[in-house]
Amino acid sequence: MSRLTGVRSNSVRGREKESDALRALVDRAGAGAGGCLLLLGGPGAGKTALLDLAAAHAATGAPGEPGFLVLRTQGVAGETHLPYAGLHALLGPIADRLDTPAADTQVLAEALRTGADAGGLALPAALLRLLRAAGRPVLVCADDLQRLDAPSREAICFVARRVGTIPVAVLLACAEPGTAPDGLPPMPLAPLDERASRQVLDDLVPDGLPGDLRTALVRAARGNPLALAELAGALTDEHRKGTAPPPQTPPRGGRLWRAYADRLRGLPADTVDLVTLIAADPGIDVVTLTRAAEARSGLAALEAAEAAGVVVESPDGGFDLADPLLRHVAYAEASLARRRAAHCLLAELLGDVSGDASAEASGDDSGGERRRLRRAWHRAAALDGPAGELAEDLVRALAEMPKATTAAFPEPFRVLERAAELTGHGDTKAARLAAAAQHAWRAGQPQRARSLLARIDTLTAGAEVRGRAELLRGSLELRAGKTDSACDTLLAAAERLLRTDREQAVRALVRAGEASYLAGDNRRFLTIARRAETLRRPDDAHLTRMALEYLGGMAATFRGRHREATASLRRVSTGVMAPSSAGSPSALVWGGVANLLLGNGAAALTLTSRAVEVARAHGAVASMPQMLEILIQAQQWMGRYDAVAANAMDGLRLAQETGRAVSGAQHLAWLAFTAAVEGDEETCALRAARAVELAAAHGVSVAEALGTLALAHLDVAANRHADAVNRLRVVARTGDPLVVRVMATPLLVESTVRTGDVAQARDALVVLERWADSTRDPDRLALAARCHALLASPDEAGERFAQALELHRQGSCAFETARTRLLYGGMLRRSRRPGAAREHLHGALETFERYGARLWSAHARAELRAAGESVRPSGSRSEAGRLLTAQQFQIATLVAEGATNREVAARLFISPRTVEHHLRNIFARLGVRSRVELARLLP
Repeated sequence: MSRLTGVRSNSVRGREKESDALRALVDRAGAGAGGCLLLLGGPGAGKTALLDLAAAHAATGAPGEPGFLVLRTQGVAGETHLPYAGLHALLGPIADRLDTPAADTQVLAEALRTGADAGGLALPAALLRLLRAAGRPVLVCADDLQRLDAPSREAICFVARRVGTIPVAVLLACAEPGTAPDGLPPMPLAPLDERASRQVLDDLVPDGLPGDLRTALVRAARGNPLALAELAGALTDEHRKGTAPPPQTPPRGGRLWRAYADRLRGLPADTVDLVTLIAADPGIDVVTLTRAAEARSGLAALEAAEAAGVVVESPDGGFDLADPLLRHVAYAEASLARRRAAHCLLAELLGDVSGDASAEASGDDSGGERRRLRRAWHRAAALDGPAGELAEDLVRALAEMPKATTAAFPEPFRVLERAAELTGHGDTKAARLAAAAQHAWRAGQPQRARSLLARIDTLTAGAEVRGRAELLRGSLELRAGKTDSACDTLLAAAERLLRTDREQAVRALVRAGEASYLAGDNRRFLTIARRAETLRRPDDAHLTRMALEYLGGMAATFRGRHREATASLRRVSTGVMAPSSAGSPSALVWGGVANLLLGNGAAALTLTSRAVEVARAHGAVASMPQMLEILIQAQQWMGRYDAVAANAMDGLRLAQETGRAVSGAQHLAWLAFTAAVEGDEETCALRAARAVELAAAHGVSVAEALGTLALAHLDVAANRHADAVNRLRVVARTGDPLVVRVMATPLLVESTVRTGDVAQARDALVVLERWADSTRDPDRLALAARCHALLASPDEAGERFAQALELHRQGSCAFETARTRLLYGGMLRRSRRPGAAREHLHGALETFERYGARLWSAHARAELRAAGESVRPSGSRSEAGRLLTAQQFQIATLVAEGATNREVAARLFISPRTVEHHLRNIFARLGVRSRVELARLLP
C-alpha cells in the first residue's frame, strides 16, 4: 500500500480563495462585526478541512490575547431524531455556564435535559444572548448540517442570521442539495482543478507516483479531495508497476462510498430501478429513459432521487447522476439481478428502431451506429446470449462506428476489453486485448494500456498479435522517455511483423528511428534507415512508401547529403496529401517534418495543423503532445513565438495528463525558449533547468539541447557571450539534430565574434549554409548571410548585411529580421554612419517591442542612444499592455477586437480552455472584470 502523509498549511489545496474568505470572516468577527458563511459541497469536497482551518485560525489569538471560543458540532445520522442533540454537542465546552439561575440559561438547560422547549423564539434568542455574553469572540462551526436534528439546526441558523453586529462568526457546512437553509450567504465548493488535484496527490504520496498513474487518479477523482486520498491509499505495487489498471473508483466501504451509499438507502424500489438504468448507461437520452419508466410509475419515480441529491436534471431535459463518482456506487450497490434487468431492458429499448427518432432530431448521423454499439454493450453486460456471439456483436458494432466519432459511452477500449473477456480462443482473445490497449493509449490512458498488454503475456498468441503488442509496448516506452529500451522493443516488433503486416512493421521502424533520434544516437538511426531501405517493394501500399521515403530523407539529412534528402522529402511532402494518407495524423506529421527539413515553414504549419485537427476529431489524445511539438517547430521558424508559448503550454498539459515524459521535456524547453525571447530570465532558467533534468533522466538529448539552447539565447540577449559559447559547445556535444543546429549556429557565430574564438563558428556555418542552400529558404539563407557578415572584414560586412536583409524581406520571420537590423545598425554606428544606423535600429526596436522582447529592446535603445538619438523610455504598448506578457498581450488584443474565445483559440492553435485560463490572468493583472472594460483599456 502507498505511504500517505498529511501536509499542514495555512490554506487548503485548491481552496485558497475559500480559505481567505473564512479567515477574513473570522478576523471581522474578532473586530466586532460578525457574519456567517454556508459551505455547500458533496461528500469529500473539503468542507470539514475548511472548518478545521477556520477553527485553527480563530483559536490562535494575537500575542498576549486569548483566541476565539470555538464551539463545534456535527450532524450524525443516528441522532437526527433526537431533539437538541446537535446543540448539546455544540455547548459542551461551556456547559458549566448553563448551571446558573438566569432565565436564558435555564431555557437552554431545560431543552438539553428534556429534549423539549416551550417553542417560539425563547430558545434561539437565549442561544444568541449566551454567545454574545461569552466575554470573547466566538466561532460556531456546524458540519453536516443536513443531519443535525431540526430544533438544533433551526436555533443555530437563527443565530447565524443575527450576528452582524456582535463578535460571533458562524460557519455551516451542508452536503446535500435541497436541505440548505434559506437566508444565509452560500459558498459553493467546486471540484478541484487539475493543478490542485495533482498537488493534493503530491502531498499524500511524497515519494511520488508515475506520471500516467497520477493522471489516472486525478481523472478518476474528478476534483474530489477525499476521492484523491482514498484512491491513493488503495494503490498497490501492481498499480505502480502498471501491471494492474489504475483504480477507477474509491474503495468500497470507504468514507466516500458510504456517504453516497447513504443517499441511496431508503429510495423506493421503482426509483432505484431508474437510478440503476441511468448508472448503467451514462448519458441515456430522455426518450429511452421515459420509455423505460413507463413500466413503473413514470419519471415521477425520480422525484425521490432528486430530493435525496442522487439525480439532477441535465441541460437536454434528461436526467443524470448528481456526481460521476455516485454513478459507480449506485451501480455497484444495486443487486446483480437488478443490474442484469437494467441491461436487458436497455438492450431491448435500444434495439427498437422507433427509438432512433431522438438521434435523427439531434442531427447525429452516427446515432444508429451508437445505438447498436450501446445495445451490444448492454447485451454483453447482461450475458444475454452465447459468449462468443456477444463478443462478435461488440467487435462488429464498434467497427461500424465512424472513425471520426468518439463515443463517450461505451469507450472503445472497454468494448474490446469486454469482447476479450467473452472470448475463449487464445489468439483472438489476445488480438482483442491488444486492440483494446491501442484504443486506451490513443485515449490518453497509458496505464490502462500497459495493464491490458500485461494480460496478453499469459495467453497463447501468434507472431502477428505478439508483434502488434510489442509495437504498442515500444511506443509506450518511447513516450514515457525510455528511449533505449523503446528502440530495442520496436525493432523486435518490426521483425515479428514483417512476415504478416509490412505496414505495421515499417511503422515500428519509423518509431524506432524516432527513439534513436530523440536519444541523439544518429548512428543507430542510420542503421535503422538502412534496414528499412532493404524492405522497399514496388507493390507497397501508399502509406508504407511514404514511411520509407521519410526514413530515407531523414537519414540523408543526417549524413549531410541534403540534395539527396530533398528528393525523398519532397515526395513525402506531396504524397501525404493523397486521399489515402490525408486522414492519417502520423502521415501528416511526416509531411510536416519533411517540410521543416525542406525549409518550408508555411507548408509544415499547414500539415501539422491538419494533423492536430484530425487527431482531435479521432480522440487521439495520446498523439497530441508529439504533433504539437512539430507544429511548434514550424511556428518557431516563422517567428510566431506567442503561438509557440500557447501550444507548448497546451502540449505540456497534455503530456503530463498522458504520462509522456519525452514530450513534456520538449514542451518545457520550448517554453524556456519563448521566455528567453521575452527576456524573462527567471522563468527561462526554471523551465530550462526542468527540461534538461527531465531530458537527462530519460536520455532525450533533443530536449536537453533545446533547453540549453534557450539559456544560450538568453545569455546572448544579456551580453553574456562567453557563457553562451560554453553552453553552445555543450549543445554540439549532445549530437544535436539539424533543427537545433540551425537555431544554434547564428547565436554561436555572434558570441564567438565577441569572444574572439571563431574557428568552431566557421565549421558550424558550413553545415548551416550547405543545408540552407539545398532548401533555398530565404529565412535560413538570410541567417547564413548574417553570420558571414559578422565574420567578414569591415569592407565586406555591409554588403553581406544588405544581402541578409534582402533575403529577410522574402521570408516570414520578423524577429530574426529585427536581430539582423540590430547587428547591422550597430556596425553602421561603429563605422561613423549614425544616420543610416538609426533607420535600422528604429525598425529593430519597433519589432522587439511588438514581441515584448525586453532585453533585445534595451539593446536597440542603447544603440540608438549611442547613435546620438534620445529614445523614449516606454515601448509601443499601452501602459496596460506592458503589464502583460507577449502572449497575454496578443490574446488581450484579439479579445478587445471582439474575437470570441473559440476564434482566439483557432487563430493561435490552442484550446478555448487555454484561452479562458489566460483571460483570467489578464483580467487579474489589469484589474478589469469584463471584455468591455478590457476593450476600453486596450484601444
